[in-house]
Amino acid sequence: MTHSHAAREIDTSRPHSARMYDYYLGGKDHFDVDKQAAEAVASVYPGIFTCARENRAFMHRATRVLAKEHGIRQWLDVGTGIPTEPNLHQVAQSVVPDARVVYADNDPLVLKYAERLMRNTPQGRTAYIEADVNDPGALLNAPELAEALDTDRPVALSLNALMHFVTDAQDPYGIVSRLLAELPSGSALALSHCTPDFDPDTWQKVTDIYTNAGTPVQFRSRTDVARFFEGLDLLDPGVSVGHRWRPDKEPTASDAEVSLWTGVGIKP
Repeated sequence: MTHSHAAREIDTSRPHSARMYDYYLGGKDHFDVDKQAAEAVASVYPGIFTCARENRAFMHRATRVLAKEHGIRQWLDVGTGIPTEPNLHQVAQSVVPDARVVYADNDPLVLKYAERLMRNTPQGRTAYIEADVNDPGALLNAPELAEALDTDRPVALSLNALMHFVTDAQDPYGIVSRLLAELPSGSALALSHCTPDFDPDTWQKVTDIYTNAGTPVQFRSRTDVARFFEGLDLLDPGVSVGHRWRPDKEPTASDAEVSLWTGVGIKP
């Protein structure tokens, strides 16, 4: 397994969004500084644990739908985060054993756990790129991507709980357009994004906690999240709260608890 950059030192002096997310999911790959920041978020927004779980559940359902109903066999998962089983490639390969998945993240901690992302079916393929979503050109031109994926055939671009870490100043819509532009007709965008729509005051507090910890965030409205899907054919039920996108069972959480817009679109 090769990587596009040497691993950087892991900074444990301040909280990190991926490690905080690991804490929300009940994982063990975080430090005290992350736990403290995550508990600060939970103190103002107890639904964060539900939000994190529903985000993972949406990713699982979207992956299965794309594999079963739309013939997708390739995924580019950007902003992978710390591996939590079942990961995207395990879900995809459980439906189509020959699925190919490329993970991309710019966090040295994820690089440390990358081998956990490489355990795939004999027929399938997984690869890992150290790359930053803010530099889509470098990501798309990474040799690991070309070795693992055939970009002449449909690819699902998976952006789960990532784009709220890309502020408007960083041109989030331009980034997503650039990534999709390289993918052929029949490709897909599966995206989830936290929102302040159901409780603006609480989400302002969450924004302040992340920003003060050194991680700028921009949580967006349903209208702003829908913009990511412009030019794509949205699958039913459109842009929906995470637990309401093709649920496996009747949702029990409230929309405010989940506070996550999700959607899947197909490139015509």
